[in-house]
Amino acid sequence: HAWIQKFSEHFEKVTVICLEKGDFDLPKNVSVFSLGKEHNSSRWFRLTEFYKISWKEKNNYDVVFVHMNQVYIVLMGIFWRMWRKKMALWYTHKSVNFSLRIAEKIVNIIFTASEESFRLNSKKKIVTGHGIDTDIFVPDYSKKKSNRLEVLSVGRISHTKGLDLCVRSLYRLKNLQVPFKFSIVGEPITKNDFRYLVDLQKLIKQKDLVKDTEFVGSISNLDSVKYFQAADVFVHPSDTGSLDKVILESMACGTPVVSSNDAAIPIVSKFNSNSAFKKGDEKDLTDKLYYFYKMKDNLHYLQEQIRQEVVGRHNLDKLIGRISEKLIV
Repeated sequence: HAWIQKFSEHFEKVTVICLEKGDFDLPKNVSVFSLGKEHNSSRWFRLTEFYKISWKEKNNYDVVFVHMNQVYIVLMGIFWRMWRKKMALWYTHKSVNFSLRIAEKIVNIIFTASEESFRLNSKKKIVTGHGIDTDIFVPDYSKKKSNRLEVLSVGRISHTKGLDLCVRSLYRLKNLQVPFKFSIVGEPITKNDFRYLVDLQKLIKQKDLVKDTEFVGSISNLDSVKYFQAADVFVHPSDTGSLDKVILESMACGTPVVSSNDAAIPIVSKFNSNSAFKKGDEKDLTDKLYYFYKMKDNLHYLQEQIRQEVVGRHNLDKLIGRISEKLIV
């Protein structure tokens, strides 16, 4: 929603095709078309709708910007090329599959957040940083913090997110007599995710951490701000291999991050080496969390540094400005 709002400030008209449509409040120069997933439409219906809308609206757009779903490029790219539409893809993930390889050949530009976020060797790649709305993701230092360590995780509940490692590390932390609360924001999506959740809950019970752990569930991006603001540390053992946006959202709120993600370490450890831990090493994670517990009332300078890193390099206004310039040229 925020991206579309910002794009509308740079272009005369913005036409949006989305998988499903909810409530929105966008400027008059934005048109929104849904493929009908909110009505449980079939895949065949959504495919035909995609072709129909793309064709019907073809005189209302000059450039195409596809966000994180290269399949749309594969499906429609030949027609967009025939109609001389400039095509761009935004992609931030370590995964490289056949459809991505095909899309890379078709598009004119590929935007990505970091070098690690797009793994194909392509001259079309432009590294832009992420786009965080730093007017919304802001610190709130007026909130009273408790004596315990407030630990936060935000994202899909799945094996790749490493929440079981967090639980084992927090068990070690509890044995060091450190009081804490572990807030898990997010939910499982696939069948494997739900199985992982069951195993995770068993581990939490086995380690006697039920009272110390809260499953918040799925919330909106806007509602996540208050959780970032209330946390002392954001823990991120995720193995996505790309620079996850939640890391930067946490930093924008002045909340330190502890991560083992290859793409994140250069950024999070830039200001404090305790923000990085060895991948899969629960003891090392415990040591880093213990550091932030001891220092939780003396991190004001670090908090300001990490926020300014996001404001300066990963600001939404700057990102959309960079992308728009490349699309217009």
